[in-house]
Amino acid sequence: MQGKKDYQEKLFASFQLSERIPKGNFYRRLKESIDLEFLYPLTKGFYGDSGQKSIDPVVFFKLCLVGYLENIISDRKLMEHCSMRLDILYLIGYDIDEELPWHSTISRTRQLFPENVFEEVFTKVLSMCVERGMVSGHTQAIDSAPVKANASMDTLELKVPEEELDEHLRKVRVLSAMDKKGEPHRKSKGDRSDKGQRSVSASKNELAAIKGRNKKWAKDQDQRPGAKNKGAKYTSNKTHYSPTDPDARISVKPGKARKLNYLSQLSVDTANHVITDIRAYHADGKDNQQLPDIVQRLRARLWKQGLVWENCVADTGYSSGENYAFLEDIGLKSFIPPHGTYKGGPTGFTYNGTEDHYICPQGKVIPFTKVFNDHRTGTKKKAYRASSLICKGCPLKSTCLGKVNEKQFSVTYYRTEYERNIKRVNSKLGRYMKGKRQSTVEPVFGTLTQFMGLRKINTLGLAQANKVMHLSAIAYNLKKYLKFERKRSKSGAGRLDLAALVKSELQYLFGTCIKHRNLVPRF
Repeated sequence: MQGKKDYQEKLFASFQLSERIPKGNFYRRLKESIDLEFLYPLTKGFYGDSGQKSIDPVVFFKLCLVGYLENIISDRKLMEHCSMRLDILYLIGYDIDEELPWHSTISRTRQLFPENVFEEVFTKVLSMCVERGMVSGHTQAIDSAPVKANASMDTLELKVPEEELDEHLRKVRVLSAMDKKGEPHRKSKGDRSDKGQRSVSASKNELAAIKGRNKKWAKDQDQRPGAKNKGAKYTSNKTHYSPTDPDARISVKPGKARKLNYLSQLSVDTANHVITDIRAYHADGKDNQQLPDIVQRLRARLWKQGLVWENCVADTGYSSGENYAFLEDIGLKSFIPPHGTYKGGPTGFTYNGTEDHYICPQGKVIPFTKVFNDHRTGTKKKAYRASSLICKGCPLKSTCLGKVNEKQFSVTYYRTEYERNIKRVNSKLGRYMKGKRQSTVEPVFGTLTQFMGLRKINTLGLAQANKVMHLSAIAYNLKKYLKFERKRSKSGAGRLDLAALVKSELQYLFGTCIKHRNLVPRF
């Protein structure tokens, strides 16, 4: 017989969320797996002793994690989404007839808690992954990617130099229609920058280089991506700033238009692709400048988890002699390809490491003279110079010396560290590590940006961007944690036992004492 359902709301009903949520539901399993009770004593100092009760810190973090698990970056849309999902209500401990927190409460609480609170939650989740055997610790892959900031290129304003503004503009760049008016395309609601961010700090040489790039930009503007955009012009962090978000920086990727971005530095354990470290940096910084900070922070975190870090894998952007020496000093093996511009010395010259000199193709010795800092790059170099008498009468003099009368050149101070790293990179293990990096950290970045709410930073300021990145990484690790089945890593590397721990630390301390370096990490 045909059935017909007549709906009539009941005045009273007996309903329990726990009976309606399936046993295998993701959020039910998440509720049973994670314990955030430690947040109460950790965040107690940020609240007063009287007044209206604020949102429960555990509920706040669970709501934030739901946003990144569901790829929702808007707090308003997040609360609308949660109100329609029984499993999410069960996760945060709200019944169907309870009113959820107002969306503005989420953003205010995010600003209230400092960065270390979010890092504590990240470390807690990482500890859960370590206890389940998901993290080996011995090989970490490091990479970076720009993440769009919550600011528009249309609101960019010119930095004010000490001299007359119009006179400065005539020196530095071709005046555009926007600059002649003295106003941006769209005025920002409020200027959050300080005096230092509004002032020109670039040198005359840097400003001259910007002027040259402006002229070149004007010639082939139509061929550039985003050329039809009203804001498509050459801009530089040395001449422009964002009043909306002064911490955001102009950056560009090949084939992409210029945007205001943050730089996300990510470290991933190669065993099961668990994120071990993430942090926000200014987008105009270089990867090789940020590597020491990343390594020191990550090494301390792994140490506290009882794990030994042996191999540091990264791409060419992290290459520098200082970084190779730094990693060797703390006992890490670097698998970082050098820049294509690196040369161990002039072509055809042979290096003698014992005597520290070069031998030219004619068998003449080019001795070491001094160590100096290159003013252009700020790097440490060694100078080699031969007397003019040595090169006198040489058949290769015209091609080897050019207009000078004696052979002189400079080589990086860290040549030995470069050569050791190159040997590791070109080895069989080095080729394996390259494949590991490409199949580990790069897919993780793609997952975060496309599916875990990191396609755009919806906050303002570097500190707030760091919180957003930590929340996205926490959500990623939790999803990995719930999917993982306990199994032994193929690499055979496990938790650090006491003997290996003592041996590793003694080797490090002994090596640093010999080199008279004060690089003992503080944990």
